[in-house]
Amino acid sequence: MKKFAIHSLGLFFLMLFAMTAFAQVPEDIITESSEPEDEEFIDGVVNQTLMYETRLLPYAGVREADVPWQRRMWRIIDVREKINLPFRYPVKPLITILTEGVESGELVAFAKDNFKDQMTKEEVNEKLFRMDTVTIVDPETYEASIEVTKSILDPEDIKKFRVKEIWFFDEAAGRIKNRILGIAPIKAEYDDAGNFKYEGPMFWIYYPQSREYLSKHRAFVDGNDAAPVTWETMFEMRKFSSYIMKASNVFDNRLEHYAHLKDNPLDLLYESEKIKMDLFNFEHDLWSY
Repeated sequence: MKKFAIHSLGLFFLMLFAMTAFAQVPEDIITESSEPEDEEFIDGVVNQTLMYETRLLPYAGVREADVPWQRRMWRIIDVREKINLPFRYPVKPLITILTEGVESGELVAFAKDNFKDQMTKEEVNEKLFRMDTVTIVDPETYEASIEVTKSILDPEDIKKFRVKEIWFFDEAAGRIKNRILGIAPIKAEYDDAGNFKYEGPMFWIYYPQSREYLSKHRAFVDGNDAAPVTWETMFEMRKFSSYIMKASNVFDNRLEHYAHLKDNPLDLLYESEKIKMDLFNFEHDLWSY
């Protein structure tokens, strides 16, 4: 009888302890009646941070003795082509990413594609902004005054990008490789009557220096929003369409400067494809026995 009383008393205290423990709600548990201090609104299922946390791998070193052949080429990326539509993604097109990098100092702008003449902040602003004069009339005194306004570059005005790249034979790897050297947005200029005058690069960005910056900016990929792609990946994987406008030559001429190609855009594309095919045949002949 005594043992039974002791056993019952122990069971009673054990049940009392369990009820007390479950009755206390920890402070870090949010119940239906509680309100979270900092509520986070996610545009999706989870925060996609993998893209920003991935470490960018530097280019593998290449010895000068292992490069017996190389050739520079210039390409045109027309953003109006269907495959190039991510370049003009309205949320944040590539031209906006580049201009923001230049304004913040994360990217260096050059005037030419030799990457020697660094542009000043004032020179860059002349390319990004346009100063206009507007006449304003005071509604009370009817006095006219002239004010200077600054118009921001419209991303839709950038229809093309120019890419400078180099193709070289890596003897250590035993194959032809290519690397992008520079990227330049192309802007068309018009006269006061709206007639086209010319088009040219606004500035040049040295691509190897911009890889880290571009690897933190997302490019739109159609079909799967859960697999984001950076702009660095877009260029490294060459997920764009382009045509060759110039290859290194003794006269430093573009294809359009040749007399038989000057007035025929279709022949220009044929000549661009011919240069691509010559490059393919050159690599193929290296391994023909």
